[in-house]
Amino acid sequence: MDFIVDLFSGTGIATALVYICLASFIGMLLGKVGIGKVKLGVAGVLFTGIILAHFGAKVNGDMLHFAQEFGLILFVYAIGIDVGPRFFSTFRSDGLLLNVFAISNVVMGFGIAIAIHYLFGVDPAVVTGIMCGAVTNTPGLGAAKQVVSDYNATNPIEPIDGSLLGTGYAVAYPLGVIGIILVMLVIRAIFRIKLSKEVDDYNEALGSGTNRLQSVVVKISNPNLFGKTIEYVQNFADTQLAFSRIERKGEFLIPEATMTIEEGDVVHGVANENNIDDLKIKFGELTVGQKREVDGDLVMKRFMITNPKIAGKTIEQLGIYRRYPANITRIYRAGTEVLPTKRTTIEVGDAVRVVGKRAVMNEIKAELGDSIKEWSHPNIIPMFMGIALGLLVGAIPFFIPGLPAPAKLGLAGGPLLVAILLGNKGRIGSMTFYMNSGANMVLREMGITLFLACVGLGAGGNFVATILNGGYMWVLYGAMITIIPLLIVGTIARLCKVNYLKICGFLAGSMTDPPALEYANSLSQTHAQSMAYATVYPLTMFLRILLGQTLILILL
Repeated sequence: MDFIVDLFSGTGIATALVYICLASFIGMLLGKVGIGKVKLGVAGVLFTGIILAHFGAKVNGDMLHFAQEFGLILFVYAIGIDVGPRFFSTFRSDGLLLNVFAISNVVMGFGIAIAIHYLFGVDPAVVTGIMCGAVTNTPGLGAAKQVVSDYNATNPIEPIDGSLLGTGYAVAYPLGVIGIILVMLVIRAIFRIKLSKEVDDYNEALGSGTNRLQSVVVKISNPNLFGKTIEYVQNFADTQLAFSRIERKGEFLIPEATMTIEEGDVVHGVANENNIDDLKIKFGELTVGQKREVDGDLVMKRFMITNPKIAGKTIEQLGIYRRYPANITRIYRAGTEVLPTKRTTIEVGDAVRVVGKRAVMNEIKAELGDSIKEWSHPNIIPMFMGIALGLLVGAIPFFIPGLPAPAKLGLAGGPLLVAILLGNKGRIGSMTFYMNSGANMVLREMGITLFLACVGLGAGGNFVATILNGGYMWVLYGAMITIIPLLIVGTIARLCKVNYLKICGFLAGSMTDPPALEYANSLSQTHAQSMAYATVYPLTMFLRILLGQTLILILL
């Protein structure tokens, strides 16, 4: 049995891997344990690492540092590639307003952290770790740790205790998660918000009901529509009815924008159940559930969206119905059906049903992607090329007046920035940077798990002693950074008439916090929360990483 003792007490690669795997395995199980609707999620790995280190787990520092930084790189690169296709499109419509709120939250938290340092004399490394934990942003912690490592390399006489970063992070993190949810509850109580009304308001604004989609046949008997163009009629009922084809004198036609409605025309399409009565008033006779096979020159096809260049575009921007004798009649997304209105966005991974002329289907397929190879291939070569470019960008120093050392995007910011740009570009020549959702999720989960396990193992040795010797005040400081900005921004957003579900989504996104999003999603079955979260997440993540290292540089 000596080999087991040697394995757990050694300082080699095997020992490091055993403890990292133990922290990851036990931590992921711990993260699945919920208190109410709140779970630690992957953060359970951090606390498991702390517990193992507290009870004597010792890991080679160099090994720990390498695994930690490599995990962080994988995590942020996967995030960048995922959000890149829609990064710039998030600034359209109310996305700009939501991003302004999110940025305000980030900047206020940063300002409070600086105030805590000067008012209470908190060590720069500690307050930086507290800030990263209070806003539940792990990559920001990684960026700050790299700054400390670079600083210590050039100032060996008075080095910074980098373990304080991880300890401050771990102390502030739990209340960071709980604080976001508390703010959501407080805002709901202050404004006496009724969730059912918020859901109805969101669905009305979105133009899609909460009920399932139905195939409908509409015989147009409203004389006010005779002689009107298809484009006019589609705008008239855009949020309620998706046109598939028109039956005229026994012949099926694809509705084109300039075609005019004639008396006796029958529209075949798709509508939400709860819009049926309204459609009857607008159009005339309507039958639900009647399906007729598409035959002759017309066909019905289902395509997978795998072309990252069209991710984030609306149906109107995509313009299939304008450029081809064809219409998108349904969108299948994450197990649900979405009515394709002109404002509906297309995302990579969506499946769409297209009805149109047989001759143009291959062109539409090429435009949408529908490539099994692109959908299943993890694109390893472009991934490593992108990471290498990101590391080069991250190493570029830029000087900010007043800072004792040049700032860098670092191991977190560089790969994230490059991944966003490559994800937005999608393809350079024959090299595609698209990564399917399965591969992206594996990369992301592997990266964040490695990082948190190593942070916990590195910080856990002094964790309990720190709490007992005044570290409990760090919890209060973290609560200030978490709650004050969220409460102010959330209240202002509600006063600006922002839907409560969107508020919950962008509050979780501005803290880059999946557990908070999970709670927000439990409030209703709409996509409002997830869409708001995704809208602010990319820019917020970038700012959190940049400010994580900027804070410690300012305070040195």
